[in-house]
Amino acid sequence: MSSTTLTRQDVELLAPAGDWDCMRAAVANGADAIFFGVEKFNARARANNFRMDELPEIMAFLHSYGVKGFLTFNILVFEDELRDAAELIEACIDAGVDAVIVQDLGLVKMIREMSPDFPIHGSTQMTITSPEAVEFTKPWNMERVVLGRENNLKQIQKIGEQAKLPMEVFVHGALCVSYSGQCLTSEMWGGRSANRGECAQACRLPYDLMVDGEQKPMGDVAYLLSPKDLAAIDLMPELIEAGVTSFKIEGRLKSPEYVANVVSKYRKAIDRYFDGENARPSKEEVRELQQSFSRGFTHGFLEGTNNKKLVEGTFPKSRGVYLGRVEQVLRDGVVCRLEAPVKRGDGIVFDAGDPTKKEEGGRVYDLRRKGVKLEGEADEKWIVDIIPGRNDVDLRKVHVGDRIWKTSDPALDKRLRQTFETDKPYRVFPVQVRATGRAGEPLATFWSDVQKGTTVRVDSELLLETAQKRPMDDALLEEQFGRLGGTLFQLERLDASLHGDVILPMRELNSIRRRAVELLAGERPKPPVYVKRADAATAAAAVLGAEAGGA
Repeated sequence: MSSTTLTRQDVELLAPAGDWDCMRAAVANGADAIFFGVEKFNARARANNFRMDELPEIMAFLHSYGVKGFLTFNILVFEDELRDAAELIEACIDAGVDAVIVQDLGLVKMIREMSPDFPIHGSTQMTITSPEAVEFTKPWNMERVVLGRENNLKQIQKIGEQAKLPMEVFVHGALCVSYSGQCLTSEMWGGRSANRGECAQACRLPYDLMVDGEQKPMGDVAYLLSPKDLAAIDLMPELIEAGVTSFKIEGRLKSPEYVANVVSKYRKAIDRYFDGENARPSKEEVRELQQSFSRGFTHGFLEGTNNKKLVEGTFPKSRGVYLGRVEQVLRDGVVCRLEAPVKRGDGIVFDAGDPTKKEEGGRVYDLRRKGVKLEGEADEKWIVDIIPGRNDVDLRKVHVGDRIWKTSDPALDKRLRQTFETDKPYRVFPVQVRATGRAGEPLATFWSDVQKGTTVRVDSELLLETAQKRPMDDALLEEQFGRLGGTLFQLERLDASLHGDVILPMRELNSIRRRAVELLAGERPKPPVYVKRADAATAAAAVLGAEAGGA
């Protein structure tokens, strides 16, 4: 798709959900679509995941807020699983799932046997890294392709211009050291297939580097296969202009606070771009992203291949925000020249360069901001004394030069939770109302949900009467019909066409509003309807099973 044709409506922010809290966090913070897994047929077996019988409830919740739901079916399927796989696809069709994300071409064929129009997205594990690869998928009428994470910006633009199929690109989260996630290490070492959702994360282990049979000293660089985390938030303008239509955030194993944080930041970046503002993130926004989860940030391959920027090799797990180095160890704390804000209650860890050993860390108990004379320094410098909790840290094991990381920020987590731990609706949608009537007839009202495109009619149960004193006017109707607080809707416009001086009791106007809201809210969760062949699951599984047996 050409970048010149992209509008805000064309661009989708796609968020992960490993459980209900993550799904709520994504919706509350501006996601346009959610991807999630159910039970065993997805590449995140360790996630909580959802149950197949929850699909109608999931899709009703998402569609109520105008959000799409994509089911991850991105694993290889064995022959004896075909019937179960077909049963799950049939449940997706019935529940109105907006698309399934598929790796296995046999499964793609089975879905097309079951339904000619049920949307399919080609998973990143299809290794789609060229226009020719996109062309290969077109006979199955796939709705979009999820590009391999090895593509750079120029390649993405070329694929978009030549292949002319909507492109989904990962912009944030963990990276796999293997090509397009097709790692076989877990399977070879422990019988746990990454392509069956059971990755043992061998890339996060320490390794020795052997050169011509001899071990090469690497200092504190032991995690030679552990990539940093992808963070392309500062490349959003370039990605939009390259024609990317869906921006995907990794993280179905992450916390709801992580989902809320990352989704809100990328939502702002996209909106700022289309508002003509500076779309680049602020330093504070980047720090907050690092705080939720970060092994160090990288652009991955988006700006080309640079292995040293992709893998630092000094630690395999989330570190958070870098605060600085220990410059002096005191009796009750340490002295640090701060590079980022820290406050009481924040979690910290002291990094001596060997994460295989137990590290000292805990909560910040106090901060002292005063001039400290450092040994060997001619002048006093304004530095912060970080005082950890008295029983948290053994300062005898902390050394000058150790790096200090802020590993948690309870205040940030609380602010993020407040976005989705609320009884208020996560979003509201504009409603336009038209009202007409004359004395002796009911007041006819037509309520249109602008975003959904549906209209409901609600007539008054009482007849309009001739007003003796104050007749109804546009202002009165706007006030009564606009009382939509606590609902999914807000009044955008009212058009009234009343003949003569007429009136209805206020309780009747309130009744009209309540009935209209109930009807509109009932329309939002209704699923899309797909073509489904009779006995689709049984027939499709039988056909593929016969083909597999013959092969």
